[in-house]
Amino acid sequence: MLPVTTPNGDNHVLLHSCCAPCSSAIIECMLMNGIRPTVFYCNPNIYPREEYEIRKNEAIRFVTAQGLDFVDADYDHQQWLDCMCGLENEPERGSRCLKCFVLRLTETARYASEHGFTVFTTTLASSRWKNLEQINEAGRQAAARYPGTVFWEQNWRKGGLQDRRNQLLKEYAFYNQLYCGCEFSMRKG
Repeated sequence: MLPVTTPNGDNHVLLHSCCAPCSSAIIECMLMNGIRPTVFYCNPNIYPREEYEIRKNEAIRFVTAQGLDFVDADYDHQQWLDCMCGLENEPERGSRCLKCFVLRLTETARYASEHGFTVFTTTLASSRWKNLEQINEAGRQAAARYPGTVFWEQNWRKGGLQDRRNQLLKEYAFYNQLYCGCEFSMRKG
């Protein structure tokens, strides 16, 4: 498994989670490296609401099986739509995705700041379908808004984590979505 350490050596991390399949190997990796994540589920982009609930419940199932804390952020899809106004026809990996990452990671940084976390990271950095530089840029922007927080830029695709993710997906029989979550990616996916 990939050896990892946080940027400041803190062993308690706020982990923004997009779904159970993407989170599972990352959480396992963190735990094996002595890092205890609290999982923060902030995904107002997911549409429809039923899809959001399915993904959230799968994440809760895995996180609680690991004995970890799970924080469910408010689901405000209308606010997300308002923020994405004018970007509906952007391609995947375009400016809509960056804005979506900034929105979700800023909320993660806010929660981290208000609840004593100095380090936060995201499972979005595990997806080969996402632009890693966009994710890191969004994380840096979010951390800059909340002094005292650091975004942990980690490429969660390496070190055998993709293979382990696929094993855990089968082992836990996770629901595995076929699109990123928003209605715009569903249309184009």
